[in-house]
Amino acid sequence: MNKWVSIVLVALLCISSAACQRGKPITEKNGASGTVSKVQIQSLEQEKVSAEMDKLVRVFASLSQRTRDGIVNGDSQEFLADLQQVLEADTDNLLTLVDKQHYLAADFVPSDIVALKANDFYLLNRNDLSLRLPVEQAVRKMASAAKKEGINLVVSSTYRSYDYQKNLYERNVRQLGKEVADRESAPPGASQHQLGVAVDFGSITDDFAQTKQGRWLAENAGDYGWSLSFPDGYEDVTGYRWECWHYRYIGVTAVEFQKKWFSDVQQFMLEFIHAWKTVQ
Repeated sequence: MNKWVSIVLVALLCISSAACQRGKPITEKNGASGTVSKVQIQSLEQEKVSAEMDKLVRVFASLSQRTRDGIVNGDSQEFLADLQQVLEADTDNLLTLVDKQHYLAADFVPSDIVALKANDFYLLNRNDLSLRLPVEQAVRKMASAAKKEGINLVVSSTYRSYDYQKNLYERNVRQLGKEVADRESAPPGASQHQLGVAVDFGSITDDFAQTKQGRWLAENAGDYGWSLSFPDGYEDVTGYRWECWHYRYIGVTAVEFQKKWFSDVQQFMLEFIHAWKTVQ
């Protein structure tokens, strides 16, 4: 896969070059791949473009090499336009980065948590589950589509409080040992479940991937704004082994952004967006 070298090179040129004026293209040859990247400034004012390009370079420099390697090569202006669409579409604040380096407070509870009740859309394996309201609505929409194809989605685990996650993690450490537990379970404050945006479907076992439900989700979940959080082969990136049952709702626009620019890896995209929001 091409690295994101030429995007940064073009951004650097745009900051310093008068050729970045509206209507004038910049062509930069990528020596690594032999491809050519072109930037065409059309409707944005030059000062705004320069500021965005400058920030893009600083954000890119703040990322780990692993994350940078996961960002595909392309047109920086197109990338920034897509990024703006994602940020504008995220009216429900669905893109918060939570991982082993970015923790939620012990008292963090989403304000729009709703209890899940038996319904005609999806099945519940427990009666004490809850999700953020827009996420529950998204489950209903996806489950309704699955049901039309003869697939009944089973919701097995959803929102977890800090204390719930603490007890779960400590139990796993006792039973499995810390090294194994850290691959399977998030420490308290580091779980996407505390955000109320993640759902574990079905059996919560590896063989879920081969079930009708698991195969349908793998093929269709993205169309409804759901993203697999911990894909196979990316434990060094996510901090967790493959979890074929754990999906996070991020919205359709973000899923498309993830697929187009971030090797379809949720963690890469969330790390970039976090850096974009925090790097000055």
